[in-house]
Amino acid sequence: MTTIALDAMGGDHGPKVVVPAALDSLERNPSLRLVLVGDEAVLRSYLKDAQIRFGERLKVHHASQVVEMHDQPSKALRNKKDSSMRVAIDLVKRGEADACVSAGNTGALMAIAKFVLKTIPGIDRPAIIAAVPSMTGHTHVLDLGANVDCTAEHLYQFAVMGYELVRAVEDREHPTVGLLNIGEEEIKGNEQVKRAAELLNGAHINFVGFVEGNDIFKGGVDIVVTDGFVGNVALKSSEGLAKMISHFIKREFSSSLLTKLAGLVALPVLNAFKRRIDPRQYNGASLLGLRGIVIKSHGNADRFSFANAVAIAVKEVEKAVPHRIGERVTGVFAARNLA
Repeated sequence: MTTIALDAMGGDHGPKVVVPAALDSLERNPSLRLVLVGDEAVLRSYLKDAQIRFGERLKVHHASQVVEMHDQPSKALRNKKDSSMRVAIDLVKRGEADACVSAGNTGALMAIAKFVLKTIPGIDRPAIIAAVPSMTGHTHVLDLGANVDCTAEHLYQFAVMGYELVRAVEDREHPTVGLLNIGEEEIKGNEQVKRAAELLNGAHINFVGFVEGNDIFKGGVDIVVTDGFVGNVALKSSEGLAKMISHFIKREFSSSLLTKLAGLVALPVLNAFKRRIDPRQYNGASLLGLRGIVIKSHGNADRFSFANAVAIAVKEVEKAVPHRIGERVTGVFAARNLA
């Protein structure tokens, strides 16, 4: 059994989304056990007869506080020690859960997770990684907002962590790693990016050099590494672009009777296109570098997308991602010291 603790009160929708998504996840995976963390009375009102149906595979763990989306991370860490977010992460720390999933405040989640779980030895800062759709499937990008200002050493650590994550969850022996830059030439970029490239050339990972923003979506590389400021802008831009394209396609096909008829003929193709760029199926970003697994769901996630975040948590537990990153970091750093 894999046990996942869910912050049932976090995000824009709280238990209205988390509880149905949890039940869907239990239906699909008979080897899964879930712990819903939050206000017990509220959660039981949503569960109805679900606990009878799933028995010991579905539990409720009471927490008296909630981290709101507008809460400052420092105050959430100090003043909300019995929040659903904090208690869910504490369950991971105590070994009562294998991972935590939350749609709550990103800054608070990162602050609490880092404080409670600590970072893997050799890792200075956790990073947020997620997959985004590309022409060849998807591309993993990190950091997506946890670290606005990064040194070359931080970028180097992100690349090593991302490499091991993709090796584990994608079953790829040598995934390719690119460093995001304003051009592929060695003379391009700022000093920290150039220095990071120097470090990565000796990192014993499949580093292919600099890549540009369009490479994220062309799919020419498996992992793209950047700082959290640029990564978050790229992520939000891609989400906005997907919505804009869907909006214009829908508007054009409904502009006249003729285009409506054309839309009916093209409906299977349009639905396939929508599924391919649908950000919900990529929901679930990993907080890499912690001594435990924490998955961040989009705050506005619906039932389908939150269940996808749970599935990502299960995959990372099965592949023992933190352990594998720890081994990789130890090996890479040992090789650097010898050099």
